[in-house]
Amino acid sequence: MVGFRNSHPLVCFIYFVFVLGFSMLVMNPISLGISLMCGFLYSLMLGGKASVRKNLIFVIPLMFFTAVLNPLFNHRGVTILWYFPGGNPLTAESIIFGAVAAVMLASVIFWFSCFNRIFTSDKLMYLFGKVSPALSLILSMTLRFVPRFSGQIKKIITAQRCIGKDQRCGKVTERIKNGGAVLSAMTSWALEGSVITADSMKARGYGLSGRTAFSPFRFTARDFKFLLVIVLLGTYTALGATLGELRFWYFPSFGGKAPTGFSISVYAAYFILCGLPLIIDLWEVRRWNSLRSKI
Repeated sequence: MVGFRNSHPLVCFIYFVFVLGFSMLVMNPISLGISLMCGFLYSLMLGGKASVRKNLIFVIPLMFFTAVLNPLFNHRGVTILWYFPGGNPLTAESIIFGAVAAVMLASVIFWFSCFNRIFTSDKLMYLFGKVSPALSLILSMTLRFVPRFSGQIKKIITAQRCIGKDQRCGKVTERIKNGGAVLSAMTSWALEGSVITADSMKARGYGLSGRTAFSPFRFTARDFKFLLVIVLLGTYTALGATLGELRFWYFPSFGGKAPTGFSISVYAAYFILCGLPLIIDLWEVRRWNSLRSKI
């Protein structure tokens, strides 16, 4: 089954540039709600319930912290609800802005989790290997480091427990000593892996001019259609945002531009843009099930 994740790396990269750019730069509650909903659903489709559950454990406290912290330091706004003991006002506008900022952070996190699952190290090397070999190598190593680090530290902790050096048992000094042994082993492993990777890439001639490399990626007619749709939808949304159709303000009082036919079409284009991977994958699932039923 061919889904959006199997599209050409250039198509996927341009898609995430548009979606992440709009999610971070356009502080419109409607567009952020669209981004959060589509990012959550696509993250659920890519990683399943277990992956989303891990993200929510981090996202929900972060959203709550952001929504609560903003009114404590931001006292702008004309709708005063209460006064703090220090005399600073608590305004409705600061509360709303904090809630919208929390939604923005959550949507960006979900989209980056999708990006991390779709963009493997070989895709990054393919896109940036010729433009900036050092940058592409650093990016690919960074993306690989976190899951490899997590797996390796679990192995070391398990091995330490088998020889009676558990970090959860014993006196405080013993726990610190055992934890230090794990940290020392992980540091040595990370440094040794970096040296081995550097020597391996140097031996392969990475970064030399004229070096060729095998690539399994081919830009097909299907990729061209996807790219065309993404660019048209993204450009149309950017045009609407530039002309102020998505404009929304929070201070001194919150409000937004009255909806027009053009603004509604911009919201619709952005909704289709954010939901495009879901549409493609669901369509592929439907085709696959249809083919299976005929066999």
